[in-house]
Amino acid sequence: MTFTAFQTTALGAAIRVLSGRRLLKYSDEKEVPDHWLHPNENRPRFITALRPKVTVHMPRASQESDMTRVDPEAASHHNNKAGKGKEEKGKDGNIVDFDGPDDPENPLNWSTWYKCFVCFQISLLTFSVYIGSSIYSPALIGTNSVASTFDVSQTSALVGLTLFVIGYAISPMIWSPMSEIPRIGRNPIYIGTLVIFVAIQFPTIYAKNIHVLLAMRFLAGFFGAPVLATGGASVSDLFAPKYRAYPLAVWGLGAVSGPTLGPLLGGFAFQANGWSWTIWVLLWLSGGALIFLSIFLPETSPDNILYRKAVRLRRATGNDALQSQGEIDLQGSSVGAMVKDTLVKPFVLGTEPIVFALNLYIALVYGILYIWFESFPLVFTELHMFNSGESGLAFLGIFVGAVIGLIGYVVYSKLKFEPEFEKNGNGMIKPELRIPVMCVGGFCLPICLFMFGWTGHSASIHWILPIIGSSFFGIGSLLLFQSIFSYLTDAYPKDVASILAGNDLMRGAFGAGFPLFANAMFHHLGIGGASSLLGGLTCCFVAIPFVLLKFGSKLRHSSKHALKDEDIEA
Repeated sequence: MTFTAFQTTALGAAIRVLSGRRLLKYSDEKEVPDHWLHPNENRPRFITALRPKVTVHMPRASQESDMTRVDPEAASHHNNKAGKGKEEKGKDGNIVDFDGPDDPENPLNWSTWYKCFVCFQISLLTFSVYIGSSIYSPALIGTNSVASTFDVSQTSALVGLTLFVIGYAISPMIWSPMSEIPRIGRNPIYIGTLVIFVAIQFPTIYAKNIHVLLAMRFLAGFFGAPVLATGGASVSDLFAPKYRAYPLAVWGLGAVSGPTLGPLLGGFAFQANGWSWTIWVLLWLSGGALIFLSIFLPETSPDNILYRKAVRLRRATGNDALQSQGEIDLQGSSVGAMVKDTLVKPFVLGTEPIVFALNLYIALVYGILYIWFESFPLVFTELHMFNSGESGLAFLGIFVGAVIGLIGYVVYSKLKFEPEFEKNGNGMIKPELRIPVMCVGGFCLPICLFMFGWTGHSASIHWILPIIGSSFFGIGSLLLFQSIFSYLTDAYPKDVASILAGNDLMRGAFGAGFPLFANAMFHHLGIGGASSLLGGLTCCFVAIPFVLLKFGSKLRHSSKHALKDEDIEA
């Protein structure tokens, strides 16, 4: 059979290994193309000079402008821009690349429906893991709760949530760089860590004391994090920059839906049979995702696909000089240099004014999301007498808001971003074009918090009003997440892995720390006062997008790491 993406799935790879590579053969295993038998003669030239040394959200061969295949004109444009040195590098016939613009191994050439199917799987995995943080929250207090079962305070029980968040805040420092190594790729990280994540739920459910429970929650967050850090990279592997905003927005909706719908599922599970059933639901979701993804999720990393191709060609031809560009890039890299890039570079880049401001902004949104969640039981359970399951339904307002934000973002991308990509013709746009979306999202958060606080503080006010207010948080958070991540990706294309790892770390720190004082704050200040305090805090950050709109280009120009306007316009 010819190439199908199924060969790179966990099941497909297992079948190939168990059959001694007799089943699911690649076309180059059945008959080696002549140009690989004689690599320096009549070799198709196509992509090597096109691909810059960029990681995560800028996959190999991704500077084209067509949704389903690479545009040779874009390649030509980039070749001219790259300069003579790049062109000479591309003439080495021993560099294993994709065979022309229609090579079916290139994820950019997969059919649109299949790309959407892969994006659905990444979103499913993101949802199945991300829901693990908040699905636990309805079971903190009450009959058969964590607090009553282990005889601890509500704050001690809440540590199970914060440790989960801390786990997936620090682990991207490890998993994200590993997924960029050509020999490894993304799938082994996704599937391997998901197996551990699913297994960890059993000792969590059967924990005999609070210490075991808390330790398992931390490990669950640590091993569940890869898709949260690199899921966007997998989506970006599939689509050209012109169209990338749409699948990334859908993936972002999956990330927002997890923490939002967690209390809904967890509330009904806790009401049915106690705290452990919230973890059973998480086990069923993640276990089902593990089975589904093991069968259907293909490898999307072009570096890994080309590495495997190089291995096959070396085996078939006996020519050990055949190597992928990813292998060549890693030659001579010391362990110390890789550790520095992994652990030190995120902190160095975090001192950049643009990066620090936007990381702080998105971390604030994340922290407020988790601290604000603690007010929902006070409003809907204590004031409006909802049970645990009904209280979880109140979170649907945030989800509906996120869907509205997604629709608006997609429409704006179609009207604004696509024409800019077509005008430039080089797969890049000015990062500041992302900022108007950021401005709108920034205003939505204080609207939400003030409306929620002063319509939810009294039982005499109908419960639908605070739910309507909460929908603005869904709109704002989705718009902010999408625009900030897109801005950072556009402004720092060569350091995306480090930028996003540092962002995850700061977000996780805020998300883990804020809930610990939520209960005291809402009880001492009241629903209205505490929500107003949070709303006032978000107002302080509304100015950040407007400052970047005016001075962003100058700040990028003064940076040693950011993309300059002349690079975009060249």
